[in-house]
Amino acid sequence: MDRRQHRRTGGTAVAVGILLGLGATATGCSGSGAAAEDVKGTGDPVGTLHRAADALREAGSSKAATSMEMATGGTRVTIRGRGVYDYRRRLGRLTVMLPEDPTGAAEHRPITELLAPGALFMKNRGAGVPADKWVRVETATLSDGNLVTGGATDPYAAAQVLRGTRQAVFVGRTEIAGTPVRHYRGTADLGRAARYATAGDRAALAAAAKGFATAVVPFDAYLDDEGRIRKLRQRFSFVNGREKASVAVASTLLLYGFGVPAEVRLPPAQDIYAGRIAEEGNGGGA
Repeated sequence: MDRRQHRRTGGTAVAVGILLGLGATATGCSGSGAAAEDVKGTGDPVGTLHRAADALREAGSSKAATSMEMATGGTRVTIRGRGVYDYRRRLGRLTVMLPEDPTGAAEHRPITELLAPGALFMKNRGAGVPADKWVRVETATLSDGNLVTGGATDPYAAAQVLRGTRQAVFVGRTEIAGTPVRHYRGTADLGRAARYATAGDRAALAAAAKGFATAVVPFDAYLDDEGRIRKLRQRFSFVNGREKASVAVASTLLLYGFGVPAEVRLPPAQDIYAGRIAEEGNGGGA
């Protein structure tokens, strides 16, 4: 695998956003307190998952760690991120690390991402963008609704996908970093999720439902006894527009440190890059 090929696949992200990138029956999409009805896994898994996003809003904020694995052909790369998220203001900040090249040298400086309702801001984007400028992308214009474009799924958007859960089963109880959790496995429909999502994510999820190879999203979700997501793994599939190759994406989200300060300030208009962004490997994206 040559360096150029690596950038197209490990940077399928850098191509479709930074990468191009994206993550059940809708009965009751409000309320929380899932734990009380399902502590032993005998309640309604679908209803419990529908309320996961509301439980995060009640928590207020958390730290987040993300991992996005992308596979196409025989190549697999992983993009990692870490930061904080404010679920009430719908604002987050992540530092995203793109994969190393085959020699072990970093190909790109860490990218700072700010997540906001309807928008993604990126700094150190590369592709001819000045180092002191931000790139702003309207998430509803992305074919994946920014579920994978930034190389990290927006934590609240990932939770909103669960509003589209169509079927789910309780797998059992386990622990995540010492915290007791309940493990659920199921599938969500992005179109259904868009209909029940809050206004800030509705258009983006609707775009993802149309833009992915399939609107069905298999997932494994791990919820604590407050109904909050501790770990969420979602699997997406899209078609690389330029090469017409199918790309499988697995997005993993870890949430912890609930209630931590999560101060996120969006950049002023003068700091947002207004010029043309060069393509990096594949079309589409920012």
